[in-house]
Amino acid sequence: MTTPLADIRLLLLDVDGVLTDGSITYTDTGEQIKTFNAKDGLGIRLLMDAGINVGIVTARVSGALRHRCDNLGLTLIFDGIRDKAKALDSISADTQISVEHIAFMGDDLIDLPAMKKAGFAFTVADAPNEVQGLADMITDLPGGKGAVRQVCEAILKAKGLWETAVSRFLS
Repeated sequence: MTTPLADIRLLLLDVDGVLTDGSITYTDTGEQIKTFNAKDGLGIRLLMDAGINVGIVTARVSGALRHRCDNLGLTLIFDGIRDKAKALDSISADTQISVEHIAFMGDDLIDLPAMKKAGFAFTVADAPNEVQGLADMITDLPGGKGAVRQVCEAILKAKGLWETAVSRFLS
């Protein structure tokens, strides 16, 4: 049974294909370059400002990701993780937030176990059919192009917090 969005207390995000478009650029020295969407970043901040936790669970380790997380104030960062479902259990225990109240957003086959375990599963418009088939919600937008922002807005609206989040920009 899917948990209603209004009951979500923690949003966990994959990175490549969710927060980015899935492209990984390497410099001649081997440094990774990732491109993140500013709208996704604002959505994450709006969730956090509303008291909803946000974290990262990704298989890849990246300095660029660490910089982005620092910029957003994200402290729940689990990188180098292959077993994302196991990580979800560990995060649930550490945060005292039950798995039913955790949403997971992934985009590829490696994310399926965590998506299946989470209380609510999101994916992006350009995810494979197998991933879309397991998702409770598929964004209209592809990864790295505002899909995370769409998810953040959906959670805030379900909780009745969207107008409050927007009002601070209007006053």
